[in-house]
Amino acid sequence: MKKYAMILVACVIALLFLGTAIFLYRKSQQDPVVYEVEKPYITDIIKKTVATGKVVPRKEVSIKSQVSGVVDKIYVVPGQKVDNDDLIAKIRLIPDMEHLNAAESQLDTAKINFRNAKRELDRQQKLYEDGLVSKVEYNRLLLDYELQEEAVEAAENNVALIKEGASKKSGQVSNLVKATTAGMVLDVPVKEGTFVIETNTFNEGTTIAEIANMTDMIFEGTVDESEVGKIREGMELVLNVGAIDNESFTAVLEYIAPKGIDDQGTIKFEIRAAVNIQTDIFLRAGYSATADIVLDKRTDVLAVNEGNLIFENEGVYVEVEVSEQKFEKRQIETGLSDGINIEVIGGIEQTDKIKRL
Repeated sequence: MKKYAMILVACVIALLFLGTAIFLYRKSQQDPVVYEVEKPYITDIIKKTVATGKVVPRKEVSIKSQVSGVVDKIYVVPGQKVDNDDLIAKIRLIPDMEHLNAAESQLDTAKINFRNAKRELDRQQKLYEDGLVSKVEYNRLLLDYELQEEAVEAAENNVALIKEGASKKSGQVSNLVKATTAGMVLDVPVKEGTFVIETNTFNEGTTIAEIANMTDMIFEGTVDESEVGKIREGMELVLNVGAIDNESFTAVLEYIAPKGIDDQGTIKFEIRAAVNIQTDIFLRAGYSATADIVLDKRTDVLAVNEGNLIFENEGVYVEVEVSEQKFEKRQIETGLSDGINIEVIGGIEQTDKIKRL
């Protein structure tokens, strides 16, 4: 048994030795590493920053009612074009009973005073014709009569305004809501039967409709504080609207906010740019968009992929092939970069082959 055990151990050792030899042999026969190379190329390099925002009308107006009441009739729908003074809606008045009672009481009082002034004037007129009353006294009674007549008319107009929203004298109807500008109706947030509140110095009032000029659009967006110092008014922007594929728009930067805002711990600055609208494309208000702002540009320059650069000792290097799969490290001078391509000012030629890292 002892003899067989020694033979078994010897066989195991032999197998291990043989396996190790085969492994080392196969490893020595592996193909050597072949590095890919590429040549510098001629391209355009554009350094830009991106602003996110939306496209909105430059002028958007909220139409409000001058009186409180219930919407009786709406004459427009969203998307409809209107001119200045076009009828938007009609409001059915619900008069305040306290104000109405006070106005009617004032009217009754004015009528009583008017009838009394008329009787007094008629009585004094005959005496004046007979020469028993002076002209000064007669003129005083005539003035009082005319003032009482005017008071009756004013009281009647006040009652009409409370009941109907219209003045008999002026002919103006305050319960008819009209457009204050020409443009397109963007939204009608109320429906017929909705109660609305008038606009005044204490209340903003209920919005009946929103109207905007859709031919004059602007881009409103924000840029990061690290980029705001690189842009200036008058720069050209390229807008990409998410809802419109394969189309881009140009815009001119016209406003940069002097004060930044805190957006989730990052300071950003608001910008506005006038959009050049193509006549065959309709831009809807509120479209989300991104704006590419060109900060610097190089045309037809020698460049390499920025991922192939080696940064050492405050210098920039590439590995240039000097013979088959033999490389040497060479320092180069670089220029503008767009994050992918970087301009090469000197150090290599277009015919050189550099190692792809």
